[in-house]
Amino acid sequence: QVQLVESGGGLVQTGGSLRLSCAASGRTFSMNAMGWFRQAPGKERQFVAAISWGASYIYYADSVKGRFIISRDNAKNAVYLQMNSLKPEDTAVYYCAATTTNWGRASDEYDYWGQGTQVTVSS
Repeated sequence: QVQLVESGGGLVQTGGSLRLSCAASGRTFSMNAMGWFRQAPGKERQFVAAISWGASYIYYADSVKGRFIISRDNAKNAVYLQMNSLKPEDTAVYYCAATTTNWGRASDEYDYWGQGTQVTVSS
């Protein structure tokens, strides 16, 4: 009942920046928290960042703290991830997600997922 579509991924050099966007449609009024996760080949899905409905609570994984910024625009039904000072270890498929109940930092907490967008950081 909620559809999420990511965009903005691509190829960037070490130290560069990318801005990921996620557009939501459907029953967007039911959404609570939104988050970003990533998954590299052969690895488990990893939490990146999450933001509450009113942006009063924001959490980042230690690996991206100080480099990434999550934000949302509820009027546009969108969430963003500004990624700065990118490193090769940031290479992964990035997914946006949303929950309609409560929320957390675990993927099991989220109800809806986008299709993912590839981010590749070259050295």
